[in-house]
Amino acid sequence: MLDKLRIIKQRFDEVSDLIIQPDIMTDQKRYIKINKEYKDLSAVMKIADEYKSVLSNIEEAKEIIADNSDAEMTEMAKMELEEGNKRLPQLEDEIKFMLIPKDPEDAKNVIVEIRAGTGGDEASIFAGDLYRMYTKYCSDRNWKVEVEDLSDGTAGGFKEIIFSVTGADVYGDLKFESGVHRVQRVPQTETQGRVHTSAATVMVLPEAEEFDVELKTSDIRVDYFCSSGPGGQSVNTTYSAVRLTHVPTGLVAQCQDQKSQHKNKDKAMKVLRSRLYEQELEKKLAADSEKRNSLVSSGDRSAKIRTYNYPQGRVTEHRIGLTLYDLQNIINGDIHKIVEELKLAENTTKLKEIGEEF
Repeated sequence: MLDKLRIIKQRFDEVSDLIIQPDIMTDQKRYIKINKEYKDLSAVMKIADEYKSVLSNIEEAKEIIADNSDAEMTEMAKMELEEGNKRLPQLEDEIKFMLIPKDPEDAKNVIVEIRAGTGGDEASIFAGDLYRMYTKYCSDRNWKVEVEDLSDGTAGGFKEIIFSVTGADVYGDLKFESGVHRVQRVPQTETQGRVHTSAATVMVLPEAEEFDVELKTSDIRVDYFCSSGPGGQSVNTTYSAVRLTHVPTGLVAQCQDQKSQHKNKDKAMKVLRSRLYEQELEKKLAADSEKRNSLVSSGDRSAKIRTYNYPQGRVTEHRIGLTLYDLQNIINGDIHKIVEELKLAENTTKLKEIGEEF
């Protein structure tokens, strides 16, 4: 462990020097990357200092016990040795988890797309329930949520809703939500009291910065049309809604949420850029067979990941076999335990992969 920490200290010193270099500070992309590494390494060095201090205390305690010239000092040394031997493996585990290779996307903001799947009106209502669940979770995390585009369901909820989430390490937590969410309950329109199964698909895309994806103006077709839905007199009278089509890939993004054509175009561009970026990530995932085989991190949008069973008050996270009988709190935004368990499962897998290095 000490050899590993010496290497990390060398890198920390290098990064500490790099972060104040003028050429780094003027290169936004490099500066963001170096600054993130500096913060991560600073946290490791703080734990490493405590680890070295505990090791030193253990050695000192052993010397006092071996000398045994002062009974009171020897007794105190034995207590110190016991505490040190208990704390040392805890610190080693903390350091190992901190050294797990981090997904560079984890620090990014996200674009979330929720679409009603099988189940008709009930699926749209469920999509609305999922949207409220995520907005309440984001509020608890002090993240900002902004709707980019939406299509209302005929009986409530949404056929589709796209929203952005801005905050600290958003993608690192929400990336696990991608996939098919299934609900089992008696729909409001059901007269016989029968339980129906409906579904909604969630996609979580890391929000791409301008330097992440190069978009050529010549590759984008822009269409303007009248907004539809609530919005007052401006609806259906002004061509404020914007649809962008990336001709080389066929990807489409549109926005009609704002009255301003310019604002709608900016929002649609943000969504389009993130979809293109996610497409590139999918190629990387496909090339990385180990990550692709991980049930937690594969991000297979066609996979059934979670079931919300109302009659039993049960939520089952299928990827890690987790079942919680706390449906009402979960659907009201308390998905913290599910997120933490998914992160733990992924980190445990990564820890096994790097275990040989220690």
